[in-house]
Formats: sequence, structure tokens, C-alpha cells
Amino acid sequence: MDNDMDEPRRRVTIREVAERAGVSMATASRALSGNHPVPPATRARVLRAARDLDYVANAHARALAGGGRKMAAVVVRQVTSPFYAQVAEGVEAEAADRGWLCVVGATGADPQREMEFVQLMREEGARLVILVGGVVEDDAYRERVAHYAQALDASGARLVLCGRPAPDPEIPALVVEFDNEAGARAITGHLLSAGHRRIVFLGGLPGNTALDARVAGYRAALAEHGLGPDAAHVVDCGLGRAAGLRAMGELLKETREFTAVFAGDDMVAAGALRAIADAGLRVPEDVSVVGYNDIPLAEDFNPPLTTVRTPAEELGRAAVRIALRDPGSAAGSHHLLGTHIVVRRSVAPPGAAQAAPS
Repeated sequence: MDNDMDEPRRRVTIREVAERAGVSMATASRALSGNHPVPPATRARVLRAARDLDYVANAHARALAGGGRKMAAVVVRQVTSPFYAQVAEGVEAEAADRGWLCVVGATGADPQREMEFVQLMREEGARLVILVGGVVEDDAYRERVAHYAQALDASGARLVLCGRPAPDPEIPALVVEFDNEAGARAITGHLLSAGHRRIVFLGGLPGNTALDARVAGYRAALAEHGLGPDAAHVVDCGLGRAAGLRAMGELLKETREFTAVFAGDDMVAAGALRAIADAGLRVPEDVSVVGYNDIPLAEDFNPPLTTVRTPAEELGRAAVRIALRDPGSAAGSHHLLGTHIVVRRSVAPPGAAQAAPS
């Protein structure tokens, strides 16, 4: 039967599963635990009944039976992204410090894969399910996250939104994120203080919570320095090195009426640096470039990248630490971590190439 969103705390019991399958409670329990011999046809019938009823074993009963798990599940878009990897590493480190198991799942930005992984972790008794990173916040996402939060809460677990806001402050989810807007405002201010006025934001993705906040901070900094709305130039290309390489190459073919680039993240910056070099230009003499996140490789870029350091590993650690420290906190509990600029060698005043001695 379908999940009932109107009664999120209604727990299906093993008695109901047994009745649906036409077996005793003891047989249903043995079939679900998988630790005792049960005829395959009987086990299949019990599992089908449990699936139809959306049954999740009681975490406390499972623990008393010796099958409980102190487990945190972290759900990321991709494990190859340095940012996601650092957050997952923080979750794993904090969980390990407490004797917990950490499971990592990658969704490839597929909502169906995300839903299946969250459901699997719920069935396996994970106490924490941590969703990481910015997301396009549409109606489907809001409905999906509300369902996750209610279903996990009903089974004694907790949803943590890490690096993204809650779509509804009333859902039973903990939010741990960093101040994307403040970081973007600060790094744009750094470019403005160096004398730049024609600054491109490379890496917009309308509707994405993290990037929308960075664009807002970029626009706010321009306004604070007396520049009008027309001074903003946002290139919506999304994130990743390939996106930065492609978008920067196309921009350089269209115009060179800019002196600085604010890349939506460090991997976009990596692509932009390559495109600028391929065009025969130099950073920072011809174009200044800044990024966001301060991934470990940023200091090894050519030149080393000035960027915003986001506390990625600490974000993961905080997600576990705060959730376990304050398990009964109210719905909409929100924790904001700060960011700061790391100044390296990818920014110079505009016109630095002309001013340099020959």
C-alpha cells in the first residue's frame, strides 16, 4: 500500500506483517532477520508483506536482539568531487570516533537512486541519514525531502541536510550548512578592492540553493561598491571542470570586456584557467580568477588559486556531532558555519600586464 504522509508517525508492527503474510509472528521475525532457516516461499511472502506495508524494524527492538547498528549514512551526488569527498570524510571520521559505522552512497543526481538509498538505509536501521550539497529546490524535491524526514523520524532515525537549507522549517530535519552568500560577498569584495569592476560570475545554475546564494552574494558586493545591476554578468553553466572550460572558452570568443572571473567552485576555476591559457592569456596579469571551496588541489593550480575556504570536512563532522549531541532538537534546527578567503596568486589589479616591466 502507499505511504501515508498524513500519519508519519504510524509504525507498522511485525504483527501486521505476519497477518498479511499468513504466518506466525515468530516466523515473520525469523524471515525478516535472515538469521534462521525459513522456507524460501515463506520468506518471500513475508518480505513482500513487509514491503507492501512499508515495514521498518523497530530500532530499539533490533538493538535488544543484538542486531542494532550505530550507523550513519551519507548521500552525495558523486564521490569523485573533492568537496563531497571531504564532507563524507568528515562524517566518517566523526562517526568512527564514536564507534559508528559510516556508509556512503552516490546518486549521480538521480532522485530515484537517492530515494532508494534512503529507503534502504531506513530498512537497515541507520540512525542518521545525511544528504549533502546544494540542490534545485522544486516541488518534487520539497515533497521528497518531507517524506524522507517524516519516514525516518517515524522509525526513530534522523535526517540531516548538510550544505543545503530545509525546504520547510517544520519538517523534522537538522540543517548544517555554511554561509554561501557571505563567502561570495567577501571574495567579490576582494576583487573589487583590487580595482576590478567588470567581474563575471562563471557557474550559475538557477534554482540550485548553493549557487543561487553565491550569485546573491556576488550581486550584493557589486551593489555595496556602488555598481548597478547591469554590472553583474552571470554565466549559467553549472559546476565542474568541463563546464568551466567550455563556458570560459565560449565567453572569451564573445567578449573580453571583463577583467576578473569569479568561478562558482574551484573545479569551474580549473576549467577557466585552462581556457584562459589556451587563449594565450595569463592569470592574473590579463585576467584574475577566484574560486570557491578551497579544495586540496587549489594551491597547486597554475597559478595557486585565491578562493573561499568552506569547512567541508568540518561540515561533515558537525552534521554527526550536532545530531548526536542534540537528538531531540526541534524541527527546523539550523546551524551555520562560517567561511573565509584564502589569498594566493590568482588576483592582480586590472591592467597588471601593461604595468609589468618588459
